[in-house]
Amino acid sequence: MERVSVTDVLMWLVGGALVALIVVGSTATLATGRYTARHWFDFVIFGLAQGSIYALIAMGYTMVYGVLRMINFAHSEVFMSGPYTAYYVAAALNASGFLDRQPILSLLIVFLVAMATSTTIAVLLERIAYRPLRFAPRLIPLITAIGASFFLQYTFKGLYGSGFQAYPVVKMLEGEWWIGAFRILKIQVVVILAAALLMAALYAFIQLTRVGKAIRAVSEDKAIAALMGIDIDQMIATTFVIGGMSAGAAGVLYALMFKQVNFYMGFIPGIKAFTAAVLGGIGNIPGAMLGGIFLGIFESLGPILFLDGLGVRAPYQLKDAIAFTMLVLVLIFRPTGILGERLAVKKA
Repeated sequence: MERVSVTDVLMWLVGGALVALIVVGSTATLATGRYTARHWFDFVIFGLAQGSIYALIAMGYTMVYGVLRMINFAHSEVFMSGPYTAYYVAAALNASGFLDRQPILSLLIVFLVAMATSTTIAVLLERIAYRPLRFAPRLIPLITAIGASFFLQYTFKGLYGSGFQAYPVVKMLEGEWWIGAFRILKIQVVVILAAALLMAALYAFIQLTRVGKAIRAVSEDKAIAALMGIDIDQMIATTFVIGGMSAGAAGVLYALMFKQVNFYMGFIPGIKAFTAAVLGGIGNIPGAMLGGIFLGIFESLGPILFLDGLGVRAPYQLKDAIAFTMLVLVLIFRPTGILGERLAVKKA
């Protein structure tokens, strides 16, 4: 009892109140019977697609933190730069009719352009903004990351304009499939499968390849890794390359699903992805994947499930508040994140 402070008691009371509100709201919503199984299926699939995108972005945050112990807040602009640049390629392909004639090849070109752009921005960030400050106090790289985020935002605003750009429609991805009585949009299937393949490939790369093992060694102890002959700078740069590639791919999937891009498009998904990384256990790659999917589903289901039964008129307008409420609950009841404790025990 001597270790329990007043702050701990207050935080647990807040957490308990939030849990009670969730239980009461969920019970009231389900009791009304207003939503059918088809509605809940739609919410879950949309949340899974959205969460898959969050997971891809979150891997960039968690890998950089695992290696450098810093939060790369400019990663949201790395995510934005790829699909925004690839928009002009997609628009040109659409205007020429090539997008309709060869949709798969066109999508491959768009993905490659987006991933190349995001990777270039990520590498330049590491080389110009972060590497000179590697041994500086932790607050300085954090402030630099925030400054780099604003710099990139307004650079792309100046280059591409401040308006929204409508992403070209890929006819192959339009429409829906029916699984019995349940409907699923084709674009949602593509997003979920593409994100799953990318996450599996990244996880296999980190776990099974020599470069992946070297990155994990640098994450454990840079000094010992250097003594073993590992090029620290190269491994850190490789981490930014991987994070940039995953962010660029996630950006195109996001643009295809929501059908628009602008210079500010990375801010909210970036914050959500950082939240997902914290939920999963910052520095833990499987945790980032799990946290992103969990956050996406929670954000899709939560507003209706928790708030509709309480009489809130526009519950979906509070989806961001729902997402960050979940972060508060996780930080109260499990501060290390979903998989953070397991990682800590393994390292010990």
